[in-house]
Amino acid sequence: MDSPKPSPNSTPPTNTPPRNSPPHPEEADEVWELVSESTKAGSVSSGSDRRHSSSASTSSTLIDASPRANGRRTRPSVTSIASSLPTVQELKDRRTSSWSNYSGPPSSNHKPSDEKVVSSKKVLTNFEKVAARDPEIERRRLQRLSRYNTEYNRQRGVYERLIEWADSDHYRIGNQILGLLSKRHRRPPLPPAKELIDLARHYYPSRADLKVQICDFGPGRAERTEITLGQIEEHWQSKPNWVDVRWIHAPLGLGLTHSSVEDIFLHDGKHGREFENGGRSGWPYLETECLNIRSHTNFQEMRDVYLILRKHLELEDELNDSSFKNDENSSLQSDIEWRSDHLNIPATYWNLVASDMPWQLSEGLSMGSQGPMEGLQPIVRHIDQQTLATHPFYNDCHMVRNPFRCFHRADGFLLTLSPLAGVNYLDKKLSQHLSEPVNAMFDNENASALGYVFSAFAESGTDTWHRRTTEWFLTYLITEVGVTPHPMRQGYNAPSIEAAYQTVIQDLKRRRHAPWRKDETVKLVRDYLSCVDELTTAKMIYQKKVELFKGMQQDVRKFETEDNRARKPVDNHNGESASERVKWALIICKAQYDSFERLLLDAKQSMEAVSFCSFASFPKHELTAKSALPAPFH
Repeated sequence: MDSPKPSPNSTPPTNTPPRNSPPHPEEADEVWELVSESTKAGSVSSGSDRRHSSSASTSSTLIDASPRANGRRTRPSVTSIASSLPTVQELKDRRTSSWSNYSGPPSSNHKPSDEKVVSSKKVLTNFEKVAARDPEIERRRLQRLSRYNTEYNRQRGVYERLIEWADSDHYRIGNQILGLLSKRHRRPPLPPAKELIDLARHYYPSRADLKVQICDFGPGRAERTEITLGQIEEHWQSKPNWVDVRWIHAPLGLGLTHSSVEDIFLHDGKHGREFENGGRSGWPYLETECLNIRSHTNFQEMRDVYLILRKHLELEDELNDSSFKNDENSSLQSDIEWRSDHLNIPATYWNLVASDMPWQLSEGLSMGSQGPMEGLQPIVRHIDQQTLATHPFYNDCHMVRNPFRCFHRADGFLLTLSPLAGVNYLDKKLSQHLSEPVNAMFDNENASALGYVFSAFAESGTDTWHRRTTEWFLTYLITEVGVTPHPMRQGYNAPSIEAAYQTVIQDLKRRRHAPWRKDETVKLVRDYLSCVDELTTAKMIYQKKVELFKGMQQDVRKFETEDNRARKPVDNHNGESASERVKWALIICKAQYDSFERLLLDAKQSMEAVSFCSFASFPKHELTAKSALPAPFH
């Protein structure tokens, strides 16, 4: 195996367009909307030489927990930011005047920047410049959504018939006898095999047909191409001369395919600079775990389809044959077959696609998993009823977890693997974002952190990068993804996850003092337990993120020191350095961790009083049942 070669360090850009350039009418309309919202919102709260690789058991871990970083930036409220924006009357006057005479928003002390898309790090101090969609890009996106929705509606009908059949599995004997006399009592028919196979592929695409994003970045230029996993190997062999960094993103979770793709990629090029502290000894690659919001309905559909159809053995042969039917790679299929034999995991269709399913908060931690054998294996169709969903804003939402793993090479290639397909950026249009197909989420930079990262450099390319290196871009990407979900990018026009849980806990406290009702105490304690479980998992995830960014701080400082000693010039002195970017992410994650720690303590202490409060309000004739009350939580 080749020894890793250093590649220049990396660091992110600043984002702010020229201050006094005349805006388009659409931009002024957006400013008008932002002013209205902010005044309502108030304050911001393959070969044998590869077989020894650790890829037979994919990995990556974290390091020591870290103290809180000093020097937290003061963060102005949306109301204070809105005070520097044009007044309502000024906007009305400007609408009626000539756009050529427009002098721009009032001047401020913020530094100008060449970037059109404002970075998350600077969005609150440049709120009037939150990027508007390119009309042509939006038009193409809506056309694509229309095609997706047409297909979804067709498959939804098949899904409903399948569920009707599955839920009638335990028909009573009486119904079966009556079914002989009347069609009304007969069990609904199972949809035809062809429809079931199409349904399976709709929710779980065959591996060779899985959509992969190729993002190329060079001076003043960026391009994105969509390919399939069956074509991926040729795209990491070489790249155009103008490309500084090629980012390849495949929506793969932990499993056989993930492990083989990672292994082949790392052995087809020289290793990049090692993140010794952000990764782990002997495996210096970065990984985090992403909380994101999925539609509860879509999540239930995915689990139903997987757990019902995998039992239909008559579908297996055709589904297994389709897994690599369109595979054009030279070694991917053979590598998966070898790995399947080595790990004693049959490379069946259902085993390969299981990693597409997101993890519930209660289903273990994937961060630091040692290999494909530790992937999620769902047991039952039931999914948790999260207490988060009792908040009105998160009514049809399910907070899930996905691993996000990064592998970089010294020749300018970065591979990221994650089935992350939920909403990362929270805003007032959350329900609209959740209604979009998960395989189209990359196109929605207002909801997807991955989509945003490409759009941030879609016009400027690498011009705004502090250093035009894979390590710099990797740092920017993982810090952007790592701090989500949050409502920061739209100026906190939606309640954060932490604020929503605070409301949930207050509601549980209110129910604690409500008049006694039969079985209400049991239900209340169950809700408390669910809330405590959700908060515990979220706290653990943010604790690991704090550890990750603390380790990355040491790594990027070492990279910068090495570059300075080697007299490697910085490509853009105005761009954010990698150290600045990691420091920002660490401050955000530490604040998120502290919030969940306080919420968890509050929920536990409140639950301890449930039994005593409920006992005091018990009617005397029910006191004999007091032994059924749950014991205080410890």
